[in-house]
Amino acid sequence: MTSLEQLTSTPLFGVAATVIFYAAAQLLNRKWNWLHPLFLTAGGLIVLLVLCGIPYEEYKGGGDIVGFFLGPATVALAVPLYESLKRLRGKIRAVVIGVTIGSLCGIVSVAVLTWALGATKDTVLSMLPKSATSPIAIELSRQLGGSPELGGVFAVLTGLLGSMLGPALLRFARVRGDIGIGTAVGTAAHGIGTARLLRDSETQGGISGFAMSLSSIITPILCIPIYWLT
Repeated sequence: MTSLEQLTSTPLFGVAATVIFYAAAQLLNRKWNWLHPLFLTAGGLIVLLVLCGIPYEEYKGGGDIVGFFLGPATVALAVPLYESLKRLRGKIRAVVIGVTIGSLCGIVSVAVLTWALGATKDTVLSMLPKSATSPIAIELSRQLGGSPELGGVFAVLTGLLGSMLGPALLRFARVRGDIGIGTAVGTAAHGIGTARLLRDSETQGGISGFAMSLSSIITPILCIPIYWLT
């Protein structure tokens, strides 16, 4: 076994590589604010594994340790949500309607687009729950008969692209209010988009966390007819 193989065979490699790439991505993000650090980190890790010929299984040991902390980090989003409840009083109904329509549009639009582009049934079913948070998207993809692995990939990509492009598109559409921005990003880009908003506005981030939670409940309900049909 070579020294490189010895290094990559331990969980420490996955943890160290992730932390180093994320730290570098944070520095680049200070110069290009629109470029999400997670996008750079994921891309950098993929390039590293491919160029060095390192099997994903060797990285996964350390990556799972990092992923373990995703749960507590998601729960921590409840703090800004609690502090934003005053802003939501009297507007809960509008937010629920907005999240429901947004979730439905997300499912229908991806079904129509992938079908028009000639995607396979497995790919279509895997993409349908892409706007739900990743654990829910993975399980929904499995229940619908798609690929849970693809479901997770599409969910993460949706969150990354939504976090990078979402705020700019909302500004272009002249959406300025905290509730409108938070609801849109939380519905479409789940936790990754919510974390992006929290960097600029705790209020928008809190509302986005609420919308993300609602979307995670509403999306599975909307997928029930699809489950029956498949």
